[in-house]
Amino acid sequence: MKYFFYALFLLVTTNISAQNITGKVYREDNKPLAKATVSLLIAKDSSQLLSTATDASGNFTFRNVAGNQYLVKITAVSYTTNFSPVFNINGGDYIVPALTMSKANTVLSNITVTAKRPPVQVKAGKTVVNVDASPTNAGLNVLEILEKSPGVSVDSDGNISLKGKGGVTILIDGKQTYLSGQNLAAFLKSLQAGILDQIEIMTNPPAKYDAAGGAGIINIKTKKGTIKGLNGNMNFNYAQGFYPKYNGGANFNYRNKKVNVFGGYNGDVWEGLGVLTINRNFYKQEVFSGRSDQKTNRHNISNWHNIKLGADYYFTAKDVAGIVINGNINPWKNWQQSTSYLRDVNHQVSSAFISDASTPISQTI
Repeated sequence: MKYFFYALFLLVTTNISAQNITGKVYREDNKPLAKATVSLLIAKDSSQLLSTATDASGNFTFRNVAGNQYLVKITAVSYTTNFSPVFNINGGDYIVPALTMSKANTVLSNITVTAKRPPVQVKAGKTVVNVDASPTNAGLNVLEILEKSPGVSVDSDGNISLKGKGGVTILIDGKQTYLSGQNLAAFLKSLQAGILDQIEIMTNPPAKYDAAGGAGIINIKTKKGTIKGLNGNMNFNYAQGFYPKYNGGANFNYRNKKVNVFGGYNGDVWEGLGVLTINRNFYKQEVFSGRSDQKTNRHNISNWHNIKLGADYYFTAKDVAGIVINGNINPWKNWQQSTSYLRDVNHQVSSAFISDASTPISQTI
């Protein structure tokens, strides 16, 4: 019998372990192809789950992937798009068979130049996520986009780690946020994809950055218009769970030859419910002697408002002076009620403990 439980333990341990997908991409001359964009697609509907880029040796890795059927898509400039066969992972790592990219045959006639950025770019010293380049980013917030970004992990409490290391410094347009913990997680949830341009991920940041953390830097760059004249956009998103969640915002930009004025507002309403139930049985000399029943309900409400205003003056094409004002307000409140019952051997209540706790409306400005 003990061997049966030991085998069952090994099976469960295997199924819940982290599952990684690795592979390698080659050119037609059998040399590794670096900086190719690799996308992990769900086989059922071809929707993109994750994306990354090949390193100098043509290798790529997707970490901590849930069990499912997938396929891999490879794209690179001047090469035809290539796909892997559909594969299934469930309880173990998977190595994608080597993929070879073929040069695209280009016939020049009427030439139309279209600029399109890839979802992920590998540059000197950093990885760049182009937010607008992936349609699956629409409607997401920064924390959700970071969960999909190469090398970045976000736990259930909103703590961010880079390649397994905590203490990541978060910048907004090159400026430190000076937020941490739950306040930082709530702030990143309030920033929607519609106002973002790029996310720069730097494990070895250059000397110009004063990194407070040892794991690296994540620089979140918001949009600043380059089109002359007045332009702008609006967005609104709604999600329904036990409570509704919705966010929205608007951005504008005015630019002429010398002056660029920009700004925007972004708001978020979030409400959550948590229920914790603990049941304990007590034994004395292997004889049942009583039990304890505990139930805790938590209710949280958060409401973020962000405002940004700025202006640039162009003395020359390379010499610019500018000012940016950012402001945010975050009123939030939470309640917690806990009830515990101690019961005797006949399951009759012998003692009861009831506690109520709440935090008054608090604001972060």
